[in-house]
Amino acid sequence: MTTMDVRGGNGGLGPGRALRPRAKVLPEHARSHNRSLVLQTLYRSGQLSRADIARETGLTRVTVSDLVAELLSESLVIELGQRESARPGKPAVLLDINRTAHQIVGVDLSDHDRFRGAVMDLDGELLHSAEVPLEDADGRVATGEEAHAKVVELVRHLVESATAPILGIGVGSPGVVDLTGTILTAPNLGWTAVPLQHDLHLLTGLPVVVANDANAAVLAEHSYGGATGDMMLIRVGHGIGAGLIIAGALVYGSHFAAGEIGQVMVGTDLGLDATYSRDQVLEHWLSVPQLRRGILAAEAEGADATPLLREAGSRLGIALAPVVGALNLSELVLSGPTDLLDGPLAEATIHTLRNRTMAENHADLAVRMTTQGQDIVLRGAAVLVLSGQLGVS
Repeated sequence: MTTMDVRGGNGGLGPGRALRPRAKVLPEHARSHNRSLVLQTLYRSGQLSRADIARETGLTRVTVSDLVAELLSESLVIELGQRESARPGKPAVLLDINRTAHQIVGVDLSDHDRFRGAVMDLDGELLHSAEVPLEDADGRVATGEEAHAKVVELVRHLVESATAPILGIGVGSPGVVDLTGTILTAPNLGWTAVPLQHDLHLLTGLPVVVANDANAAVLAEHSYGGATGDMMLIRVGHGIGAGLIIAGALVYGSHFAAGEIGQVMVGTDLGLDATYSRDQVLEHWLSVPQLRRGILAAEAEGADATPLLREAGSRLGIALAPVVGALNLSELVLSGPTDLLDGPLAEATIHTLRNRTMAENHADLAVRMTTQGQDIVLRGAAVLVLSGQLGVS
């Protein structure tokens, strides 16, 4: 009998919670934590014996054997057979996460012209993909209730497409999302106080986690992209957002708006006394639709679009310099269309950062494109489920 949570909810995700358990804890929290510790060790290493797990986690062999028996009964862990060994005595039995027993549904709502989704395995590999367009034949983009209906349509299709029990549904959405999976505001979708996590849980009866798309993306980079240390991922799409991982934990902010840098005024074009203007925020220079329009206009005039990309990169550098200075970040990752972000835009970002921060404090700062490509939010949605349901990432 499984003990997995079947309610909507973010499970183990929350402010200050380390994404990966690494050590023993107090007795009152021990069982669930140690369970996640065993699963995390197998998820990352695989093919370990009970004795191997005990050595790596610091848990006693009795505790490990007890937890493994429980996980085997729930089909979350499988025995692979005996390890080949020249040593005398009975060979150890190897264990692994049961990577085919469950599947995950991931949904990405961050694209400006479509919603994308996939059925994935526990390693975040896409098994089946689907999408629904947001634009109709007249070019009108769905928002509000119409956009909500398209999410429901996509999720229904993906759930029906799964070929194994679904561990949960993860959703990456633009905008400000609280820990209940309510989208407090997503202007580009016309959403305010939309309880999407609750709605999808009622629709499917499955565990659902809804989070900001940039937060989902930074989780994908953390889990699958080989990121190390404190990092910030900047997600460039219809809007601009960022995900932050500090000291191994996702940063949410007091109003769940950490990383909402797209609406920050950058530069002093209107003078230091100028009031807030949407025409002076980072999104005005950096959003994908804005960049595409600018490039098309330049091409129509026979002009080079490189200065436009450099300007956008400089504005991004202006926005990021105080963050890098305040947090002493070791890595900045850009996520979005490679043809727009890689090259002049990224170079201008680095140049501006170097000019606006103390070099000796940030000499090893790395700025790079994500290794996850266009599926980064989908794979991050899988991490949301894995972390919330199994405590692994």
